[in-house]
Amino acid sequence: MNLEFLAPYFIGPYGENNDVFEKILTELLRDHIYWRRNIHPEDLPAISTFASQSPDYQNAIAKTRSELHKLTADLKQSVPFFSPRYIGHMCSDLFMPGLIAQMVTTLYNPNNVSFEAATVTVNLELEVGKQFATMFGFNTDPEQYPCAWGHLTSGGTVANYESLWNFRAAKYYPVALAETMNSLELDVPNSDILPEDLKQASAWQLINLSIDQVLKLRQETLSFWAEQYPDKMDEIEEHIENQRIEYQGMGLFYANHWKCKQPLVLAPASAHYSWEKAMKVMGFGAAQLVKLPIKSNMRLDTEALDNILANACAKKIPILSCVAIMGTTEFGTIDPIHEVIQLRDKYREKGLDFYVHVDAAWGGYLSSLFRDEDGSTISHREALSMYQYFPSEEVYNSITSVGKVDSVTIDPHKLGYLPFGAGGFIAKNREITKLLTQKAPYVFEEDKKNEATVQFDKLGQYILEGSKPGSMAAASYVTNKVLPLDYKNFGRLIKQTIKTAEYFFDKIHQLKEKLSDKVNICLPYTPDTNLICIAINPIGNRSITYMNEFSNGLYNHLKIQKGIAPKNQRFIGSNTYLLRSNVSDKHASQLCEMLNLDATNFVKHIHNDATESDKVFLLRHTIMNPWLTDTSNGDDYITMYCDYLESLILKQLR
Repeated sequence: MNLEFLAPYFIGPYGENNDVFEKILTELLRDHIYWRRNIHPEDLPAISTFASQSPDYQNAIAKTRSELHKLTADLKQSVPFFSPRYIGHMCSDLFMPGLIAQMVTTLYNPNNVSFEAATVTVNLELEVGKQFATMFGFNTDPEQYPCAWGHLTSGGTVANYESLWNFRAAKYYPVALAETMNSLELDVPNSDILPEDLKQASAWQLINLSIDQVLKLRQETLSFWAEQYPDKMDEIEEHIENQRIEYQGMGLFYANHWKCKQPLVLAPASAHYSWEKAMKVMGFGAAQLVKLPIKSNMRLDTEALDNILANACAKKIPILSCVAIMGTTEFGTIDPIHEVIQLRDKYREKGLDFYVHVDAAWGGYLSSLFRDEDGSTISHREALSMYQYFPSEEVYNSITSVGKVDSVTIDPHKLGYLPFGAGGFIAKNREITKLLTQKAPYVFEEDKKNEATVQFDKLGQYILEGSKPGSMAAASYVTNKVLPLDYKNFGRLIKQTIKTAEYFFDKIHQLKEKLSDKVNICLPYTPDTNLICIAINPIGNRSITYMNEFSNGLYNHLKIQKGIAPKNQRFIGSNTYLLRSNVSDKHASQLCEMLNLDATNFVKHIHNDATESDKVFLLRHTIMNPWLTDTSNGDDYITMYCDYLESLILKQLR
């Protein structure tokens, strides 16, 4: 594979671009010093030239140097994520333009909580949100409705929390509107949003509106009241806020509105653990998180989802959100997002509405593979022509449907090749921010042209986090400008990882054939992306506990261990487990048959530790390093890894 196009964008596993890196960084560091000296140059220096000659000054500098040298000495024990010999977790070499942007911007120390604290980088962050929204297929033209917006977070976990925060605000806002109207005896505006008018609508109808409908209802109602009761708007606005679930809290709100049941949040069993944390943090309770079954391909089972939604609709159990995963953490698989959207539309017609969030922390950048430079979507046929296996029709349809969901999580510090921590949250309708601040919303209606600026440059009012580094916005912005988020630019980097994963897939099958008389190497599911898991069982073994012990023995040579410098390891990998509780009886039986295991010992609840297990041990490989197929050393790193794995297997069998 030709890797030349990647050469300018990374420092390189051997530091090949050190001259370029140092030259650009030094130039920009000097530029920062010049900037400092040109801020009121008439002011005398605060640190005199005599101060640098004092013993205290010299001692302080010496201590600083000493501690920094100790730090860098200790950091030599860090995990070499940049190395092609690292194929473990979702880490790799860093995108050099973004890295330099982050390092240099840190010197200016902008705080993206608001424009006043970050006169440059707040606008960069809003532009990054727009870039992501375009990549996902959302509308970003303010002249068209709805218009998307997005911002950065410290990571995907916070972005997931924010989706629930947004959704809760939208779900229950109509209830506060109706309560205000009744309590203050206000006139009812004409609207076609609800089957009944606001006064006659049931609690079930009020909490089953789409986000666009909620925001339209809010706009129509507040505009009507502003005309009818111009002198009472402060009182009306205060009353609305006092009736909202955010003000009253869950307990008081549900006590006051006993016809509103606690909502459920639906997420596949393969979802990241942060979703259970989110339910606890947001006060919904982990019991309200329904873990949806997954199929043998490790994707969400939409038939099971359909049944759950039918039951909720019949019993009038509200659903706040359904989460779909675009690149699961353990397996890299992609849920059928397009089918989730179809089910949302189906039950919306039946009076049950819920919001769809896509957790694309890992797979978000895959959208660049199908986005053309003009923002259009390339065809499935055109995409297929670039790869050996990828993308399946299911995967293509899922990824290209993201623009129809309500919000998305993305992690630039994963497949965006940026430093930790950089996550992102994108919402389809930017008007939802009006539900997330206590400012009087009608104030912002006066100047439509400047509305986006008035709203969004004070980021801290509309997001979960407060102070936040502008340096990460700069890193993301520069990255997306150097390589725009389409298939001809940034998509080329992601494409390389997919093609390498296909190559690895073939190599594993070759190894499987080569060792077929010694071990059974099994891919428990067909990979959707660039993350591949394998299970290994010695020929003739029927015990799942022994198989897990055998695989763990292999992993002992691949994992980071205390007392052993990572730089001395041949290769570094990771592991995960396929949990019995997450798969159906049929899938569990099929997997055991593939591995020649006794299926009766693959159980949900262990009664005998010696013979039973509730999980299958998997070696997990994240294929994202740009240089895995480099042949400068003769064989490429994928071949070298497979040879090393073969040697470990044969040694373990002795």
